[in-house]
Amino acid sequence: MKKKSFLQKFVGEWSTQTVVTVAIGAALFGVLMNYGGIQIFTNTSLTTAMIVPVVVGALYGPLPAAVAAGIGNVIADIIGGWGQYPAWSIANAVAAMFIGALPLYGAYINEGKFTTKHIIIYVACVIVGNAVAFGVVAQVFTVIFEGGDMNVSLYQGLFASLGNILVETIIGIPVISLLANRNKSRNNLTEEE
Repeated sequence: MKKKSFLQKFVGEWSTQTVVTVAIGAALFGVLMNYGGIQIFTNTSLTTAMIVPVVVGALYGPLPAAVAAGIGNVIADIIGGWGQYPAWSIANAVAAMFIGALPLYGAYINEGKFTTKHIIIYVACVIVGNAVAFGVVAQVFTVIFEGGDMNVSLYQGLFASLGNILVETIIGIPVISLLANRNKSRNNLTEEE
């Protein structure tokens, strides 16, 4: 494998397949935000939509995951008829960027490389990413864009972070492991003569 720079790993390899996956991921994220969750606080759900950035990030890297989640949140706002909340779209993109950081620390899912060390780093990235995204980014942009009530927004951020961390670890780790194992077995195939 050719050595890639940090920036190349962050941006990912964009191809037609990447663009199609990000577009489908964004649409699926939008639908699942509305119909694939259980409300746990005001306008905050424990949602299966958070698996989308896990899969997109695992296969394509941080930037594609961020684009899928950010645009997906905009789609969710449109489908739900709630109006636009750019603070939360940006926050979901930031969280997805941390989730999709797998290639930055050596977890190459397309090559079947996802070890215990990678799982520990992934969990740390999920926790830090959600804390930064919904504890800081969402709060700052809520004040800038919406002038919202910080108390409600902080509680929404707390519940969103906790729900996302649960989904992204309990469901996300087995999904990433399955993808890595599938790709590992494909890469180890040999042609018989």
